[in-house]
Amino acid sequence: QRVHAALTVRFALSILTLMLFTWTASAAPAPVEARKIEQLIAAVERLGNAKFVRNGTAYDAAKAAEHLRLKLREAGDRVASAEDFIVLCGSRSSVSGKPYEIVFDDGKRMTSEAFLRAKLKELQSSYDH
Repeated sequence: QRVHAALTVRFALSILTLMLFTWTASAAPAPVEARKIEQLIAAVERLGNAKFVRNGTAYDAAKAAEHLRLKLREAGDRVASAEDFIVLCGSRSSVSGKPYEIVFDDGKRMTSEAFLRAKLKELQSSYDH
């Protein structure tokens, strides 16, 4: 009786461990996608004097990158790819729904979504080779 109970508990623990491992493994983007996401954030960070407009307030490149990393952490396992990152973290405010904008030194404006998609396209070509 005791041996049977011990085996049942051991089996149940094995199943739980396997489930936990599977859940943990799917909780983060694949290494290649994580690298692309970090490269997208780094591209934002390198824009120097550009301003990032979020909910009507302009932020510098370092603050914008910090905010994107925060949103990425908060999104958790919903972000499995660079495309997910752009849609869920990099394109619009989760508070107001307003699109993020980048204002460059020359006054040119573009949505952060357009900027990130263009950068991702550049990155994809380097990963394809």
